[in-house]
Amino acid sequence: MKLLQTLLLVAPLAFSLRLDRRGKVIYDGYKIFRVTTGSDVASFEAQLETLEAIDLTHNHGHVDEEHFDIAVPPESLPAFEALNFTSNVLSEDLGADIALEGNLGQYPESDVAAAAAALPSLEWFDAYHAYSDHLTYLKDLQSSFSSNSELITAGKSFEGRDIQGIHLWGSGGKDSKPAIYFHGNVHAREWISSKVVEYVTYQLVANYENDTTIKGFLDNYDFYILPIVNPDGFLYTQSTNRLWRKNRQTRTGTSAIGTDINRNWPYKWDGEGSSTSPGSELGDQLAAKNGIKLYIDWHSYGQYVLTPYGYSCSASAENQDKQNSLAKDTASAIAKLYGTRFTTGPTCTTLYATAGGSNDYVTDINKAEYGWAIELRDTGRNGFTLPATQILESGEEAWEGIKYLLANF
Repeated sequence: MKLLQTLLLVAPLAFSLRLDRRGKVIYDGYKIFRVTTGSDVASFEAQLETLEAIDLTHNHGHVDEEHFDIAVPPESLPAFEALNFTSNVLSEDLGADIALEGNLGQYPESDVAAAAAALPSLEWFDAYHAYSDHLTYLKDLQSSFSSNSELITAGKSFEGRDIQGIHLWGSGGKDSKPAIYFHGNVHAREWISSKVVEYVTYQLVANYENDTTIKGFLDNYDFYILPIVNPDGFLYTQSTNRLWRKNRQTRTGTSAIGTDINRNWPYKWDGEGSSTSPGSELGDQLAAKNGIKLYIDWHSYGQYVLTPYGYSCSASAENQDKQNSLAKDTASAIAKLYGTRFTTGPTCTTLYATAGGSNDYVTDINKAEYGWAIELRDTGRNGFTLPATQILESGEEAWEGIKYLLANF
């Protein structure tokens, strides 16, 4: 599988991606296929060596039938079709899907200049936004809840940007309770993940004073929330290549750029699916302080609620049965609003092996009671290029799931 990932993720970047006059990658005419390989995975991998396709995801068939989602450039379509693998078309034109995301929105300014500490508008969730706007949004959210929040920095990115977040707390004061710890946009192209993390944060802030249940969440836990863990990669998806996944790290001795941050944690780091340069800081600090109750690494796409473990399909957490039960009930809560169905279960046996994953590290090294990953909308039709019209619904249904989870630990 590593060979296929190298070929599909590196080869297109090295050889034939088309650029517009601004230097931005053009995906017009790319078709997205879901390919069912059956027992011919090795043959599929071998024959794809000559196709400059993009590997979007590989479901290893633990729940659904094993399949690959790949984006094939127009010049390679005849060669792909000649392979004669069973497939169905998820998208006729990836470029058109990207266009349907809409233009990056303008930051919704307050109508009243004096309302500097006003809660930001829900219009924020009507569009995707530039990275600088995300920082402004976080600042404004903190200002609206200034007595119970602070902006935090969890280190710097490879290109020197602060990895910014927000810390929320309740009546006990800051740093007094076990941590709830969220990551968004670890993978650069998964724009919906930061928006959903921000929506959950918005609801916590907006309802602390008027909802006793929400007040209870913040009074019982300190929330540490990083909406965009990968700012360098995120910016690159907006300026150059919408489907870039990794960060922008360079290394001596290779022309390859980027490390998969979610294969970057120093635990079970040498198994299937691992990457390079492990590292973790904020989780260690939170574990040493008051412990971590819940960690969620938010991703897209696929609609999964994933419990430990990724590194092994046979390992189980001490509270595995409870985690799996809560995940299933959380998925039921998510589905109540719009009927969006999430599959649940341990990462490795439900989706695929993820050695070096953050939720395994936080579970076993930081001793978090719950270490999860959630894959948001959808199941492949739009994939990473989810239309902006689905941002608010994605946030609303995720919030229903989080409310259930926080109330039923």
